[in-house]
Amino acid sequence: MAIDGTLKQDNSKVNDLSAYSRKARVRGCSEVSVLYAYDIERMEPVCAEVFPGNSIDASSYPAFIRDNDIRKGIIVADKGFPPSKIKAELQECPDLHFLTPIKRNDARISDNDMLSFEGVLTGIAAHIVYKKKQIKGGRYLYAFKDTKKASAEEAAYLANAQKKNTFLPEKYAKKQAIFGVIVLESDQDLDAKTAYFCYEDRWLLELVFNRYKSDECLDHTDVQNDYSVIGGEFVNFLSTVATCRIIRKARTAGLFDHMSYGELMDDLSSAWRRTDAPEEPATDDGYWVHTLQIVFEELETLGLSKPIPKPAPKKRGRKPKPKDQYEQKPKRPRGRPRKNSSQSVSTL
Repeated sequence: MAIDGTLKQDNSKVNDLSAYSRKARVRGCSEVSVLYAYDIERMEPVCAEVFPGNSIDASSYPAFIRDNDIRKGIIVADKGFPPSKIKAELQECPDLHFLTPIKRNDARISDNDMLSFEGVLTGIAAHIVYKKKQIKGGRYLYAFKDTKKASAEEAAYLANAQKKNTFLPEKYAKKQAIFGVIVLESDQDLDAKTAYFCYEDRWLLELVFNRYKSDECLDHTDVQNDYSVIGGEFVNFLSTVATCRIIRKARTAGLFDHMSYGELMDDLSSAWRRTDAPEEPATDDGYWVHTLQIVFEELETLGLSKPIPKPAPKKRGRKPKPKDQYEQKPKRPRGRPRKNSSQSVSTL
């Protein structure tokens, strides 16, 4: 289960949720904070809650766990949700666990020599080295270094230092070892590859927030009082769940192999149907309004329209002739026919 939060604009002056967040200097508006829990296996949100905009994720973390009664699973979160904030909740729920990254300057990285990698992850396209080690207290550290991300981070660092003329050899030597490195902390003894994929799948929630604000246009609130904000966010949660299920259905059907989510929704929005149409739609029932053939194919793939029955495929090859035709005609004898003796004499 991935947990993360997002900020959305709310300039109301009559509710207690609207407040200036840590990004107020950049955005210049009041906001509310929305936390989501996302089931990585089912690929859809399971709960959401609204917090004041000036409430940081770390302070909202324990309240979110208790209010939504999360008692089982592995919580995969970013650095803004440290496990120290839910220490009491972890003790009360023995089936609740965590997998959280730690800061790169954490002393436990150097104390446990986590940058001395011991192997390469197999079965994935990226080139990632790893190390796993159990530390004091029974917890585990998982260190990963992505060589592609490391080169990108190093190039960005050098470009910035060159632009501002701030390059220092000592500082560069310290950072060079941690470019592309991420270290995870967990109370579970996991396989290194499993731990890596669990954290990588957390970015699915970032995609949900992207669709939440872009495709669903839910980047701001249009209501005023507290209860309206909470009620509106509940409706937004249902909309987000529906969006995730549509995406999962379309991906399973293979539609995203040749088109995007936005293109699919544009096509489906053009499928108009008459109000007096039968309950079960069919492609050839005559109740569609100006619907293109490609849209019909997408509807049929998603199971939203019954396809037109296709005739049985014809067998390949020439159709055999009936047996009576062979019986009527006598068979021709084999070989060259002999000439008549009388004809040969007359010609001589």
